[in-house]
Amino acid sequence: MSHISLIAERLRILRHRHALTQQEFADLAGIAFTFYQLLESGKKKQVWLETVAKLAGVYGLDVWEFLKPELPRETVINRKIPKSTLHYNRRRKGPYYKAADISAKAKGNFASTTKAPAETRTRKRTR
Repeated sequence: MSHISLIAERLRILRHRHALTQQEFADLAGIAFTFYQLLESGKKKQVWLETVAKLAGVYGLDVWEFLKPELPRETVINRKIPKSTLHYNRRRKGPYYKAADISAKAKGNFASTTKAPAETRTRKRTR
């Protein structure tokens, strides 16, 4: 087994052990989500030792513990798990946008929900 496939397997096992998503682990490790996907899938050709140390550090392991033949049974996440905000920070369109308008009206924030009068929104075509 190559080092890359060993790292990919270990990352997958530990992530499932702690019930984390790929996005949550990438946030904890301070790396990009797509970079983590490449690591876990084994598609990355090479990985720096500093990166392996950063990945192992999330679980409270040293590099040698992360790479040794037997994976430690007890691992602890050293940092607070941030909630995944990937899908909630961007402005939604469609029916989700309407739900945001309703909640803004309930809070009394009418400035964000006001719309232009119907006359200015639609124009009649003249030929």
